Formats: sequence, structure tokens, C-alpha cells
Amino acid sequence: MLSAERFRFLNQEANVPDAQAWHRDDMPMLWLYNLHYFDDLNAQGADQRVDWHKQLINRWVAEIPLTEGVGWQPYPISLRSVNWIKWQLLGNKLPEPAIISLALQVRFLRSHLEIHLLGNHLWANAKALVFAGCFFDGEEADEWLFKGLSLIQRESAEQILDDGGHFELSPMYHAIVLKDLLDLIQLAMLYPQRLPQSLRNEWIRLAKSMFVWLSAMSHPDGGISFFNDATHGIAPDLGALKLYAEALGLPIYIPERQPQLLSESGYLSAQNAAACLIADVGRIGPDYLPGHAHADTLSFELSLFGLRVVVNQGIDRYGTDPERIRQRGTAAHSTVQVNCENSSEVWSGFRVARRAYPQQLSFEENGSAVFLNCAHDGYRRLPGRVTHQRTWALTDQSLTVTDKLSGKYQTAVSYFHLHPLVRVSSLDGNSCVLSVAGHDITLSVTGGELRVGEGAYHEGFGLRAEATCLQVTMTAKQLLTELRWGATTN
Repeated sequence: MLSAERFRFLNQEANVPDAQAWHRDDMPMLWLYNLHYFDDLNAQGADQRVDWHKQLINRWVAEIPLTEGVGWQPYPISLRSVNWIKWQLLGNKLPEPAIISLALQVRFLRSHLEIHLLGNHLWANAKALVFAGCFFDGEEADEWLFKGLSLIQRESAEQILDDGGHFELSPMYHAIVLKDLLDLIQLAMLYPQRLPQSLRNEWIRLAKSMFVWLSAMSHPDGGISFFNDATHGIAPDLGALKLYAEALGLPIYIPERQPQLLSESGYLSAQNAAACLIADVGRIGPDYLPGHAHADTLSFELSLFGLRVVVNQGIDRYGTDPERIRQRGTAAHSTVQVNCENSSEVWSGFRVARRAYPQQLSFEENGSAVFLNCAHDGYRRLPGRVTHQRTWALTDQSLTVTDKLSGKYQTAVSYFHLHPLVRVSSLDGNSCVLSVAGHDITLSVTGGELRVGEGAYHEGFGLRAEATCLQVTMTAKQLLTELRWGATTN
């Protein structure tokens, strides 16, 4: 919130001076969602904007007709309800019309739960019911609390996997759900008569496992990796969540990073003195809920010397436009594309038709070396019935990526998207030098022709940075790509 009437969401600014502007048609729907979330009530420095917040709450109650528009959709109601309740629990006072409006919003939410969407939407609905059930008194509030807790119990069993990952397999949404858990834990501390110790202990157990997963899926810079719908600036990062847990006095212990296969989620995380490798060897997400999935099977990200080098492009938008679909496609990820087709048939903004399934997964450690092998059947739908198999071999000074294709195909390109800070030099037909922060990495290929193309990197919604993409056209059934690194050049 930049002033009483001006806002910046998703790196886009706009004024909201009157009732009509709550639904302005020149801004993306997700921007309007954010406007109705009221996240700024609990943002950093919010105590300096209390007067603006009071005005904004009063405006919303006065200017938004009952049950109409974006603000009355279940997801914005869920986030706004929690934010208004948090704001009062922080020592502010909701005016009486806002208290009445809040009760009406939760009543509406209770009868419009997003059963059709499930996933993180239904989770947010349930969290809001728990908050409202604690905040209000009476039989209706008791029913909200009962329904919310039953949904949280059911959905946590469904959505939080045995390895600690969130089942939509997006590090960004994982962090959002982990923050929700911390909110619920703090709520249980404030309302022990409504939320018993046993419940809080179960949420703490889940939070511990989710912290371990998020640590494995974060780069040395502290930020999440970009698999499925993921980018920075939407969810708190690992460091911020750890500070939150510490403020609550939670016994969160994240073990020293070591190679681990997150078998339920389908990711490998491996780190040595110089490198951090994160690879996708799993399904794109739940079969019945692929809305945040990308065609990124067998893609990977690599940090060297604490800096991102090989990346996936990330996202800068939702919606249904061609750029959204491109960002979900295989060519926007560091993996192999066959016949210019996607490994999973992503379409529209949140849809997937036929999708890739992993097979032949194996993982081995040999001293300090890590070996990972996996194949997928996403291209078996093509006339040539192609199978893609990829092997990663990580050592102290190198990463070797071996791609094998079986079946018939016209073209196959392996993409290596580079972070914008990485520079490419000394390019010939089968090798080049990557430079980042005084470090040189030699990349060489066997079984393919290497060229430098244009790429992009999306560090947040509404953000695009120009970057380099190495494209290796396979000239044989097997392509071997080796990255080697050594000492600092400065």
C-alpha cells in the first residue's frame, strides 16, 4: 500500500480512488485478487499505515455490494478474513460494520467452499473457517470451527506428503501452505481453549517436515527453485519462515544439507562444496489437480559457488494468454523437447491433458559422487513413441547430464537456461565457457550441436529479465553434456 488510494501488487501500480476501481478492468484478475486480500494489514511496516488501513476497511465495507464481484469470491474472502482477524489480534480495532461484514463474509464462504478446485484453495477456505471459528462466539462460530478443523485434518493428510512436500509440487505453494501452518500454530497459542495442545503438536510435526523439504528445494541464495508454478515475491522464503518459527518458539531443526531423494514428491536435492543440484524426477502433480503443473519433467536447476547458473524460467503471470502457456511449456525449462512438443500437454492457464509419468528411477551415492537416473513416457504419445531417459552424475568438480532417446523423432533439443548473471564466451560447435562472479564453468557436449539462443528469467510476477539459453540439437540418440568448474579467476 503506497498511499491511501495507491497500491503495488505483482510489480504493477494503480490507484483505487472510488468504488468502481475495486473492479477496474485494466488490471489482471490476480492483481484485483491481491487488492481484495488486504495483505498489507500485516505486512512489514504495517504499524506505520494503520490510518490507511482503517480507511480501506471502511471503504471496502461501504463500497462492495454484498456477494458481488471479485471480493466475494471464496479465495479472496478466505485471505481477507484471516488478515482482518490478524489485524485486530495485533491490537487494532475493527469497526462494528466491519465485524458484521466479516461474519457475513464467513457465512457466505461456508456455503461456497471451493470443493471444485480443492488443493490450496480449499486449504485456504478451511484456515479461514478456523480463524473465524476462534474469533467469533456462538453456535455458528462453533460450526465454522468444527468444519474448518475437519477440513484441515483431511486436507493435511492429503496435501502434505510423507516426505514433507506439498502435493501440488510447487515450492512456491509449499511455502504458502507452510506459512498457513505457522499461522494456525500461533492461533492455537492464542486460543488454547478452542484449539487443544494435541492439535498444535500435530501442526508442529507437519511444519517440521515441511521445513526440511523447503530447505532441500531452496538454493544457497535462500530462494526457492522454479519447478511448476514458482517464482519469487509471492510466498515467504525459507529464511523468513524460519524467523517466524523462531518467534513462536518452535523447535524447528533443519539437518545439514545432504543428498536426498524426495521420493514422494519426485525431486532430488544434492549439494557438495561448490554445487547444488535440484532435479525433477516425479509426476507433474496430482492426477486430478494439475492446475499449477508445468511440462518440466526431468528438468533441473544448478547453483555453483552459491549462485544460480542453470535454471528454469519461472513465471511472471497467470491467465490464459499465449505467454502463460509458453512459460508452462517444456522449452521454458532445462530439459529435452522432442518434435517441438511439450512433454505434458499443458493448455489454457491451468489445464493439462496427457501428461508425462516417470519410470526407471534410480539413485546412488558413491563417496562424494551422486548418480540419478530417470525416464519418462510423455513423448510416447507421438507417432515415433519416444522415451526420454536422463542421467545426472554430480561430483565435486563436475556435473554430467546424459540424455538418451528411444523411438523415432524428427528433432530433439536439450535446453540449458542460464541465470541472467551468467555470461557465455569461447563458443565453438561443442563447447563454451560460462562465467559468473569470477568463476568459469566449461560446458561441453558430445552427440549434439551447441548454439547460444535468447532466453528469459522471471523473478516475480510482472518481471522479465533477458537471459541466455544454450540449445543443444541432438545429432545422435545419446547426448552427453558436461559442466566442469574450478578455481576463481579473480
